[in-house]
Amino acid sequence: MEALAVRLSGLDPYVDGAIRIVTFYDTLMRRRVELPALARASAGLAECVAGIRLHATGRAVRVSPGGTHAAAPPLPASTTVPVVLDEEEIGTVWLERPGPPNPLDEVLLDRLAIAVGAAVERYGPAPTTMADPALVELVVSTDGDEAARARALRLLGFAAGRPVHVVSVRTDLPLDRIGARICPEGVVKAAALADTGVILATAVDRAGFPAGARAGIGAADHPGLAWRQARTALRFTTARQPVVHHAELGSLALLADIPPQAARANPDVAAVARIAGDPEDLETLDAYCRTGSLRRAADLLHLHHSSVSRRVEHLGRHLDLDLTDPTGLTRARLALTVWRLLEP
Repeated sequence: MEALAVRLSGLDPYVDGAIRIVTFYDTLMRRRVELPALARASAGLAECVAGIRLHATGRAVRVSPGGTHAAAPPLPASTTVPVVLDEEEIGTVWLERPGPPNPLDEVLLDRLAIAVGAAVERYGPAPTTMADPALVELVVSTDGDEAARARALRLLGFAAGRPVHVVSVRTDLPLDRIGARICPEGVVKAAALADTGVILATAVDRAGFPAGARAGIGAADHPGLAWRQARTALRFTTARQPVVHHAELGSLALLADIPPQAARANPDVAAVARIAGDPEDLETLDAYCRTGSLRRAADLLHLHHSSVSRRVEHLGRHLDLDLTDPTGLTRARLALTVWRLLEP
C-alpha cells in the first residue's frame, strides 16, 4: 500500500499533498489525540486559524498557526466541513484563511472532521454543564426512538450502559452552578425546558442543592420515565422539604393523578384552601401535619407547645376535623398535600 502511495504521489503534486494529509491525520487518530490537540495540529498544518465547534456544547475552539488560542476576531470561514457521526451532524470544522482557499483545504478539513468524530465517540464532548436543549429533550422524551436517545446521550458525554439520573429543578440560580454542586465528579448536563430546568447526571448529591432551589429526582432507569417522575416529585416539594426523590413518595405519588376539578371539590381540600390565606394558620398546619406532635411542631415553629395547642384546636374547628385523632390528622395531611399539588 505504501509503495502504491509513493507511485501515485509521483504522478501529481496534488495527490502527493493529499496522501501526506491523510497520513498526518491517521497518525493523530492512532495516537488518540483529543480535540484541542487536533485543532492545534490542523492550524499548524494549514498555516491559518483552524476551528472546531460541537453542537452539543455550542462552544468553539479556535487555534492560531502558532498553536495558541486565536484571540483576534474570527474571519469568515474560507472552507467549512460538517462533522458527522452515525449519519448525524454533530459539529463543524473550518479554516479562516485570509486569502483564497488552498486546493488541499477541503482534504484537510475532511480528515479533521473524521478525526473529530472519532474523538467525540471515544471521549465525548468537551466538559461543560449547559447543553443543547434539543439533545436533552430527546433524551427525556417518552416517545423518541431508542437509537436516537442513545446517540443523544453519547453526544452529551454519557457512556453507554451507565445510569443517568434525571432531576427537575425550579430555581432562579444558574443551572450549571447547581449541576456542578450536585455532581462534582461525574458527567452532568443541564438545560431549560419550558419553565423547568432539567439536569442529567451520573450521580446526584442531595446535599448539594443550594438554598432556594426546589428539585424532584426521578427513580426510573429509563430517562423518559425518570423525567416524568422527577416532574411529579417536584410538585411535592415544600419550603421545608425542597428536594424530593420520587422513590420516597410511594403511594403518595398517586395523588398527583387526581383530576384538579375533583380535588377542588373535595370538602377537606376546600377547607385547607380557605385557611391558606392566613400564613400563620398554614405554617402551623404544615408543622403539625409534618410532625404529628404538638411538642415537635412547637420546636419547628419556635413556640411554646401550649400556643401550638391553641392554634391546632383553632384549625380543627375551621377544618371540621379532630386533628388530635389519627383519622383526622391523616385527612388533614392528605388535604394539605392535594391542595399544594393544585398550586402552580
